[in-house]
Amino acid sequence: MRWFSTLARSFTVRRQRPTLVRPARPTPHETKLLADVDDQQGLCTHLSLLHFYSKRKWISDDNIIAKEDDPVKVIKAALAETLVFYYPFAGRLREVGPQKKLAVECTGEGALFIEANADLGLEELAEELHPPFPCLEELLFNVPGSDAILHSPLLLIQVTKFRCGGFAFGLRFNHTMTDGIGLVQFQKALAEIARGASAPSVNPVWERELLVAENPSSSAPPSVLHETDVVANTIRTLIIPHHLDHLVHRCLFLGQTEISAIRASLPAHLQSKCSTFEILTAAIWRCRTVALKPDSDEQVALLYAVNARQLFDPPLPQGYYGNVVKTAMVRTTARKMIADNSFEHAVKLVMQSKVESRKMSIKSASDMVLPDTPPIISLASFYAVSDARRMGFDEVDFGWGRPVFAGPVKNYIPGLSTFYIRARNLKGQHGVVVPIDLPEFAMENFFHEIETMVTSVN
Repeated sequence: MRWFSTLARSFTVRRQRPTLVRPARPTPHETKLLADVDDQQGLCTHLSLLHFYSKRKWISDDNIIAKEDDPVKVIKAALAETLVFYYPFAGRLREVGPQKKLAVECTGEGALFIEANADLGLEELAEELHPPFPCLEELLFNVPGSDAILHSPLLLIQVTKFRCGGFAFGLRFNHTMTDGIGLVQFQKALAEIARGASAPSVNPVWERELLVAENPSSSAPPSVLHETDVVANTIRTLIIPHHLDHLVHRCLFLGQTEISAIRASLPAHLQSKCSTFEILTAAIWRCRTVALKPDSDEQVALLYAVNARQLFDPPLPQGYYGNVVKTAMVRTTARKMIADNSFEHAVKLVMQSKVESRKMSIKSASDMVLPDTPPIISLASFYAVSDARRMGFDEVDFGWGRPVFAGPVKNYIPGLSTFYIRARNLKGQHGVVVPIDLPEFAMENFFHEIETMVTSVN
């Protein structure tokens, strides 16, 4: 089986009362406007991640000896120090001006922090260390009243200690403040200070004025090319009767053997030219489309996130941690996706879009306007992908070594999106985890299509 199983394991987590962790020293009390690409409806949400760590490695990878063995004390103290440098995260969002632009009032109120203890060892969750997490509410508690966009904490962190000495680090963040790459920058700064550093190795840069549109609309700021914005602007017009309420949630693990087998199903001249991302994305998009059985004339669209930091001319400064994500879009018909050569067709479409995205140059936020998107008339007509494999979640070391799993906890829009994250299966094999949400009939079809692709060349 190439699916991870999901167990309905029951365990008890004892949480302490949530507290606010303030910056360790006084920070400026000022109001900072968000960039136009931050200030959009699609990013007005909170996203969550989980990291799992084994028992303490007394000497971390950079040979800094950690004297304190309690991860709660280490991370909580480091958070207070890190918020001195990232002090906007200790503030609260407000609406300012006649257009009600979002801004951070740097009040120094702090981030929410929860200490917890679980009555089991980390090894007992071995089969559940992947999305979707059945234990999410236990490991990242949604403090009542804390998840509003305005006037609420911008960060919530829960550290849950296991009986074995390992722990879970759960984090929820307000997406208007940062994207995945910016969040990893913050997490690495927190980890460096937890390991004994006096300051982050990369200084955080706010400078959101660099991403203000040159010719802003009179009614609203431009939309960044981002999968969440696409979904937010179209989800109200869904014509998907009840499908999103009857989804099966599975998690696909593809190791190097499976990925190589899928690659081998392509013509020889394409095999060496395709990246793993292009192989994965084309295969999953094609199998998902076939599994959902759309009308053959239906338009199907694939969107995927692109880190736009390297596309700016002049480049953005190192340490900028705002939202800088574009989305490339590919469109075709269901008929072409179901044809005999549909995988090759999908691969070529994704490859061409990657080439075009690398040729882009961005001079201002005006260049990040969302293109027209097709209407969502079925689950098959829209699919969004985010590649989190190289963002660095699995490099965050608080002094206990690298995590055994680290990354997002669930798909942003169940049924319409997915992400890729690096992980290991129970045999210790490295591979890619892909959370999948589909109706039950389509999940069976999808599983069959993936199995066929993996085994057809053997």
